[in-house]
Amino acid sequence: MLFSEILGQEHIKNHLLQSANNGRIPHAQLFVGKEGSGTLPMAIAYAQYLLCNNNPNVDACNLKCDKLMHPDLHFAFPVTTSASVKKHPISDLFLSNWRPFVNQTPYGSLFNWLQTIGVENKQGSIGVDEAEAIVKSLQLKSFEGGYKVMIIWMAEKMNTAAANKLLKLIEEPPEKTVFILITENEEQIIGTIRSRCQTLNFPVLSESDIVNGLISSHNTPENEARKIAHQANGNFNKALDILNNDSSDAVFEQWFITWIRAAFRAKGDASVINELIAWSDTISKSGRETQKRFLNFCLQFFRQALLLNYKAQNLVFLETTEPGFDLKKFAPFIHGNNIEGIYKELNDAIYHIERNGNAKIILLDTSIKLTRLLHQKEG
Repeated sequence: MLFSEILGQEHIKNHLLQSANNGRIPHAQLFVGKEGSGTLPMAIAYAQYLLCNNNPNVDACNLKCDKLMHPDLHFAFPVTTSASVKKHPISDLFLSNWRPFVNQTPYGSLFNWLQTIGVENKQGSIGVDEAEAIVKSLQLKSFEGGYKVMIIWMAEKMNTAAANKLLKLIEEPPEKTVFILITENEEQIIGTIRSRCQTLNFPVLSESDIVNGLISSHNTPENEARKIAHQANGNFNKALDILNNDSSDAVFEQWFITWIRAAFRAKGDASVINELIAWSDTISKSGRETQKRFLNFCLQFFRQALLLNYKAQNLVFLETTEPGFDLKKFAPFIHGNNIEGIYKELNDAIYHIERNGNAKIILLDTSIKLTRLLHQKEG
């Protein structure tokens, strides 16, 4: 993957090229960016530049990198047990899935990856078995005499045991060994790892970057590309979902609106609790990754309503499709007096679901609390 193939992020490309050309290559770097901002393709392009730029067989080197099969390019990413891997899952056992996944969806999400390996109802992680495999692979000499690059995707999914095992290696790696850790949530990585990395923060993509990507790579008509780019909110992966009509947002919107309507009726009708129980039961039957994605969708929905309520229309990109639901009429109920409480309850729910709490109980408890918050008056 070449820098020229990556959407936007020109200042980051220039920084990486300049530092590499000047020989100032940090041994551990942390790429921080939201889903769809291009952290993974940028890491691969950077790794390819380090491995191939001064390689006498540059064409062969680039070909191996394009296929993600260069012997000095290593990957670690969240995995779990699956139909084909019954125990001790590590990334190397999933490379036959990983390579086509990255080549076809370089801006893809963790949920897309878990779908690819058929475990979307589980939570992927980077465990101590993975850490041991990383240590073992990086102890070997470089196959081609240059750099060795280890890309750890979704590094926030590294558990404490794995992080502690890698700490010394990240601090003092073998000569010409480069770690690139990629994260969407920097705060979830233990501080001792973060402090040993040079951090690069990736902004979300501009609408023009997404428009250009849709037009050049997917032959999207310009008018359609502009509409999609506005809805994508800087996330190229979401833009492709909208383009291909396979976004989960339509289902999430339906779940959200069902909950909102029940919540408003619950204040004067105790029997509505049965509807909230049924709602919680429906969502609890989906996988934990789906539940977390839905709750993040709710956070975004409330944020958009708040912006609309305070007349920041130029920042509102959400377009609802449910007949009979008007975002403009809903917006006045989300205001400065309840938004912090709403955020807290939703983030608490995400936290407990990540830690394998009972999803049905968590969602019902959140529903009841948010019902009260929705009826709070502004001021």
